Amino acid sequence: MLDRPSRPGGRSNRVLTAIYTAVGELVGQGADKISFPVIAERAGVNPTTLYRRWPDVNALLEDVAIAALTRDGESVPDTGSLEQDLTDWANIIAGDITRPERARYLRAMVAARVDLVTNCAVTDARHEQAAQMTRRASERGEQTPTVQQILDHIVAPLYYNVIFALPLDDDHPRRLVRDVLAMTR
Repeated sequence: MLDRPSRPGGRSNRVLTAIYTAVGELVGQGADKISFPVIAERAGVNPTTLYRRWPDVNALLEDVAIAALTRDGESVPDTGSLEQDLTDWANIIAGDITRPERARYLRAMVAARVDLVTNCAVTDARHEQAAQMTRRASERGEQTPTVQQILDHIVAPLYYNVIFALPLDDDHPRRLVRDVLAMTR
């Protein structure tokens, strides 16, 4: 995601909102080809607006993914127990990404990727959230899995199930948390 100063409200915010909305609509409709000209037409902006802000479509999709698949400034649970924090967090993630419009977006974003990426803003956000919970748990004296174990054994399976349209029952997040916590014993 590019760091650009922004003005709350104003034209810049309206343009960004129109672009994000256009991408969401295109992805939600299962657009076969998402390109800057197609997005610009849908958003009612000049394609140069997109080319100036993002180096390519993947970078724009990544920004929209952050907005769509994580909640900016979202606070992670703080119940006083790592198991409960992780369970609540996993349930929040599962509840969010299984919503039909989120699932369609996630699948389309993955399908739109042509090249491997070196980093993923969604993963970075989830990494920071997991790190917050493990830091607090460690300060309380709890044994904690690594952040990578949390990403690999809680977050990744949730996204995997959604990407491949596999069911996620209500107990699935709790089972994933128990499995990863068993790794610390």
